[in-house]
Amino acid sequence: MSDTEASKSDYEHFASIPWCAQHLRGSRIVTGTPASRRPKQNGEDSLYAETLKSQTTILAMLEVYEEPVSPTDRVDSIKTFLTLGSGLNGHPDVLHGGIVATILDEVTGLLIPINQQRGFIPEMPYMTVYLNTTFLKPVPTCATILAQARILKVEGRKHFAEGWIEDGNGEVLARAEALFVALKSSL
Repeated sequence: MSDTEASKSDYEHFASIPWCAQHLRGSRIVTGTPASRRPKQNGEDSLYAETLKSQTTILAMLEVYEEPVSPTDRVDSIKTFLTLGSGLNGHPDVLHGGIVATILDEVTGLLIPINQQRGFIPEMPYMTVYLNTTFLKPVPTCATILAQARILKVEGRKHFAEGWIEDGNGEVLARAEALFVALKSSL
C-alpha cells in the first residue's frame, strides 16, 4: 500500500467514527499520515513506521491541524487520532504506561517536522530532553483515542510543548510536558 493509499485509508477510518469526523471538517483543516509512520531507508522512525504499525498495535494514525492564516505563521497545535489494538495491553484492555508516554512523546514531537516543512523551524535533528508524564485514568485499548499537543514557547534551540490523551468523550486520560532541543550536530 502506498503512503497516499495509507493516508486515505486512515482518513476514511477516522472519518467513519462520528466523534473523530467532527474534527476533520473545516476549510483550513490539514490531515495526513505523520512522517514517522513512513519507513525510511536509514531506519529512522522504525518504531512507528514498522513495530507499532499493525492490526494489534496502532491500526491507524492520522494527524490533523489547522493551516495558519499566513503561510509564515507557525503551526502551534496538532490533533492525532490513533486506533489502538490489544497488542499494546499492559493490563487487560488497558494501554501499557510506557506506550502512553511513547504516544505523548511522538505527538508533541510531530509539531517539529510540520514546522520544518513550513520553514519555521530549521532542518536539523531534535531530541526529547524531558517528558514529564501524568497518568490520570487508564487509556483503553481496542479503542480510538485523540492525542493533542501544542507548543508552549520557543527559546533558541529549546521547544517547550504539552500534550494530552483524550477518549471519545473528551475526558483527559494522561498528559505530559515536554522539552525538545535542536542538536548542534547530526547524530
